[in-house]
Amino acid sequence: MDAQTLKSPMELARQNPARFPNESDEYRRARRELLAEEIELRRHIERVAEQRRALPAGGEVPENYRFAGEKGAITFSDLFGDKDTLAIYSYMFGPQREKPCPMCVSQMNTWENKLPDIEQRIAFAFTARSPIARLMDDKKARGWRNIKVFSDTDGGYTRNYVSPKDEDVPGYNVFTRRDGKIRHFWASEMFAGTSDPGQDPRGAPDLDTLWTLLDTTPEGRGKDWYPKLSY
Repeated sequence: MDAQTLKSPMELARQNPARFPNESDEYRRARRELLAEEIELRRHIERVAEQRRALPAGGEVPENYRFAGEKGAITFSDLFGDKDTLAIYSYMFGPQREKPCPMCVSQMNTWENKLPDIEQRIAFAFTARSPIARLMDDKKARGWRNIKVFSDTDGGYTRNYVSPKDEDVPGYNVFTRRDGKIRHFWASEMFAGTSDPGQDPRGAPDLDTLWTLLDTTPEGRGKDWYPKLSY
C-alpha cells in the first residue's frame, strides 16, 4: 500500500486494547512505543520483500550440475521437480568435518517439519560436499524424513554459488525456471563483513526461527550460546 494511505505506527499502537494484570503505566507507555516500532518493522519487512520480488532477472545458471542423490545421480534441473522455484541450502558437512555444523543442523531441524508446507509452493534441496552415503547416514541418525540431501560430488555448484574457494561454509540460494531458462534469483549475501560491531554474522530476515524466538525474550540471543548437536 502507498505509505500515504497508512495510519502512523503510533496511531495504530494507541488503538491496541491489550492490558495485563498489575502492569504499570510506565510499562504500558514503553510497550506502546515498542509496538509502534514493531509495526514499522513489519512494514519494513514487507517493503524489503517487495523489493526482493522485483529484482531484475538474475544470471542464467551456466551448467546443469550433477549431484549424487539418495536415489542415484540427479541433475540440477531435476531438483525443481514440478515447481518453478528451487531453494538450495548448502550446509557445513564437508569431508574434512567429523560432524556437521551444529548451527546448520539446528536450522535444518526447524525446516524438517515445515517442508511439507514449504513444498506446496517451491522445491527445496540440501547439499553438502561429503559423499552421499555419509550424508544419508547422518540424516538417518537425526530422524530426518522430509529433508532431501544431495552430495555436490565435484564441487561445481558449491564453487559457483557458495564459496569460490570451496570452503566449508553455509549458503542459501533461490533459483527460478522460466521460459525454459534457469536463473539465479537471490542469495543470502550478509556475511561477516556486513555485521555491525559485536554482532554475529546473520542475515535479515533471519531464516532460523530459533534466533527470532529468542529475540522476544529478556535474555535475547546472548553472545556466547550456540546450539549443540545433542544435549
